[in-house]
Amino acid sequence: MSTTWRHLPAPAREIAVAATDAVTAAREQDIEAYDVAVGRLATADRSGLVLGAVVRSLLEVGHPDGLAGDDVRAVLERCVRGAARWRADVDPHVVLVLLAGSLGLYDPEADEAPPGPAAVAAHGPLLVADLLTATGRPFEAHLTSAFAEIHRTELHD
Repeated sequence: MSTTWRHLPAPAREIAVAATDAVTAAREQDIEAYDVAVGRLATADRSGLVLGAVVRSLLEVGHPDGLAGDDVRAVLERCVRGAARWRADVDPHVVLVLLAGSLGLYDPEADEAPPGPAAVAAHGPLLVADLLTATGRPFEAHLTSAFAEIHRTELHD
């Protein structure tokens, strides 16, 4: 765990540790470690918000001029295909929801079957791992940035 997270409340630190473990396991395609970390993420309140902020940050880095529909489709396809090699249960709809949600384009009330916290926890780290590979960026910096962004948003609301 990074020293930049020591000042965070215990629930936020747990999200940071579980997310780091899940993303590391996804990058290593370690099924057992991934399942354990995802289980912790699924029970951590607001872990989806944190992962969404990380995804948004990585998308901004990878597409500094903005995203077009083809860009979103390419990210979706790359992530799902890569994850399907070791996770037979990857659901393209959930990955699309995570992408759209991170961009502020998803309305869960308009979705007949919005993914629950367990599905978000199971797919978020897959998307993050894919975007980290595509951008060549370190996870810790984006996770720290996500917590800072969430903190700023909460102060202004």
